[in-house]
Amino acid sequence: MYYICTHNDETMSIVKQLDKRSGITYAYESISRWDKQKKQSRSTRKLIGRVDEKTGEIVATDGRGRKQSPGDKTVIRVKRGKTPSLSAERQFYGATYMLDKIGEKTGIADDLRTCFPDNHKMILSIAYYLILEENNPLYRFGRWSRLHRHPYGKEIASQRSSELFAGITGEQKQKFFRLQGKRRSKDEYWPMIPHQFPPIRNASVRYAMGKTRMATACHK
Repeated sequence: MYYICTHNDETMSIVKQLDKRSGITYAYESISRWDKQKKQSRSTRKLIGRVDEKTGEIVATDGRGRKQSPGDKTVIRVKRGKTPSLSAERQFYGATYMLDKIGEKTGIADDLRTCFPDNHKMILSIAYYLILEENNPLYRFGRWSRLHRHPYGKEIASQRSSELFAGITGEQKQKFFRLQGKRRSKDEYWPMIPHQFPPIRNASVRYAMGKTRMATACHK
């Protein structure tokens, strides 16, 4: 469909329609107007020509689908306009937008892209789902995907996610954690709690006791 012009409550457009019996595509002039009394749209169509398969141009006809005489080869050129939207959908973007910004600020998104160049968006989308729908199994990802905007933007079948997890190697995981560690090494510290250790001759036992008194790593 090609929109031509709009005047007041009337919209004129050129509509192309394929005749399945003859295989010929015809062009119609369609005028739509708004009926204020019945509060609904009314439209009328008028045949103006056939669409040339090779050039896409509209060749005028006599109104019955037949080409005009050879002496009158009128060609109607129609400029391509915007194609009207044939579908509409609504998606939630609040929570996933927040996770997008967290991923950017912490460098998680960039590090995943470095370690998993082909699947980083899929990994992010699955992570978003597991965070926001922690009590739901992964096979319900499809419904969540249709309602939420996420990095991958498409549904991920349960089998595909299993293949994704199985394909992640230990080396890739270690590389990701090394990159994340470098981003946080400047802001990390290990607090130590001083203790007086009794004299122990066995070095391995002394090391184990010291380890139990060490606090876990903290972030500022």
